[in-house]
Amino acid sequence: MVKKQLILGSLFCLIASMSWGAMFPVAHIALQKIDPFYFSFIRYFLVGIILTVMLLMKEGKSAFKLEGRGKALLLLGTMAFTVYNMCIFLGQDLMGEPGTVAASIMEVMMPMISIMILWITKKTMPKKYMLTSVVIALIGAFLVITNGKLTFFTTASQNLFPLFLLFVGVVGWVIYSMGGAQFKEWSILRYSTLTCLLGSVVSLVIVAVLSITGLVPVPTIETVLSIKYEMAFMVLLPGLAALLCWNAGIKLLSPLNGILFINFVPITTFIVMAFQGYQISIYEIAGTLLVIFALLRNNVYQRGSMTKTSAIGKAQLNQT
Repeated sequence: MVKKQLILGSLFCLIASMSWGAMFPVAHIALQKIDPFYFSFIRYFLVGIILTVMLLMKEGKSAFKLEGRGKALLLLGTMAFTVYNMCIFLGQDLMGEPGTVAASIMEVMMPMISIMILWITKKTMPKKYMLTSVVIALIGAFLVITNGKLTFFTTASQNLFPLFLLFVGVVGWVIYSMGGAQFKEWSILRYSTLTCLLGSVVSLVIVAVLSITGLVPVPTIETVLSIKYEMAFMVLLPGLAALLCWNAGIKLLSPLNGILFINFVPITTFIVMAFQGYQISIYEIAGTLLVIFALLRNNVYQRGSMTKTSAIGKAQLNQT
């Protein structure tokens, strides 16, 4: 049973990670035809419809009750399905083709960003190995983002804002992931559906305001249909399947084991981009390997720390 759980959990996390890795190259194609705001809104609006039907069939109408937790669900839904979605694709679009790689690397930085958020919110000083891992990951991300070119700094004003958007987007998803602990008694499907629906409402308000003020053009039916294959992929795999598979995989493997699969995100991105004709530089490869090393290093030390704490606890228990 344990072996079956391990295999199933690994498969779920692998599907999610590879879907997210392929998401950015596919999005790059679509964003050449449609605005990032509408692209983001349409994507999760469709995901929300599918999730609603699934939840209604599985748990019934009672599952849609907010139970007095509407504000928390709205905040978390906004963080994931509005802030993450819109910021990550707008930042990627503004950076052009290099933004595809930068967005993918930023995704792998999530565990490191989680450490810093916990430091700020819980006032708990991270352990030395955590801070060292964060620094190593930042160096790796720096290599990927600059691509080893000093000219990056001469165009910093053009690059900093998109990078800031990518960072804000990833922080939004980290907050959403951490917030899921408040709803342990809910099914994965229920939590995903309600947050997706509420986040989509916020996204609708944003695109409506941007369209009314003339800042963002409303896409035509022809425009939407021109990206039907890309949108179908974005909705079904990185949107629906990855969301449910990741949550289910983490539940089966534990966050400590499941998070290792996030390393497949940039690997998949590079493979897809290579097929698209993108020339991957040595700096991008080296930077990606550094980020992956930082994540693995942090995980190994974390396991060792947990084993040591458990051993001390058992020794104290034996003494009593």
